[in-house]
Amino acid sequence: MNSIQYLSQFNLLHSLSREDLIEMDQMTSITTIQRNTFIQTPDTFSKGLYFVKRGKVRLYKLNADGKQFTLDILSEGNVFGEMDMISLGTRDMYIETIEECDICLMDTDRFEHFLIQHPRFMMNMIQVLSDRISGMSSLAQHLALGNLQDKIMYVLLKLSDQFVLQSHDEYYKINFPLTHQEIANLVGATREAVTTALQELANEKVIKTGFKTIYIHREKLLSATRNVWDL
Repeated sequence: MNSIQYLSQFNLLHSLSREDLIEMDQMTSITTIQRNTFIQTPDTFSKGLYFVKRGKVRLYKLNADGKQFTLDILSEGNVFGEMDMISLGTRDMYIETIEECDICLMDTDRFEHFLIQHPRFMMNMIQVLSDRISGMSSLAQHLALGNLQDKIMYVLLKLSDQFVLQSHDEYYKINFPLTHQEIANLVGATREAVTTALQELANEKVIKTGFKTIYIHREKLLSATRNVWDL
């Protein structure tokens, strides 16, 4: 998966020095938003660049039948939004808090000046945009061509790269609560079909499941995924 980059893999807080972070803090306003609250819908979109200072948000779309498809989950330090000179491709998405969040809105004029004064950081932003286009194209290809079990393995690897893993014998816990419905939203399938596929993976000892919890046998999962996608 090293060649596939997601918006969630760009962490603003990790990309700046302490001095830059202090300057960045001076050009933002912070709003605390309760869990399960919309930050944006396609109808309420407004220009602005935001980053998640605390908490997690989900980016998703709806099809004509109202079925959700989760495109990304952003945590502390991740960025979303649109400006005249920067687009992170989130204009037409639903953006909803998964837990209570502190969301920072950038002052657009000051941030544009900040980019001009920090060319290396600006190059990082440009790389993010390029990687995101490539990554979303690859994601669409994987989800279109794979069977359901392959799609689930691919998404679980993505989540294991994004969220810190906790060791549990030979298995590693994905440090993010996952229901069968949430996995279904990530792969564009029904909850019932996902439950069956997860049971098959558990029988093959690729994963173990618990209440809102997935444990992966990372070596088996990597091997199975590599065989399917030649990663």
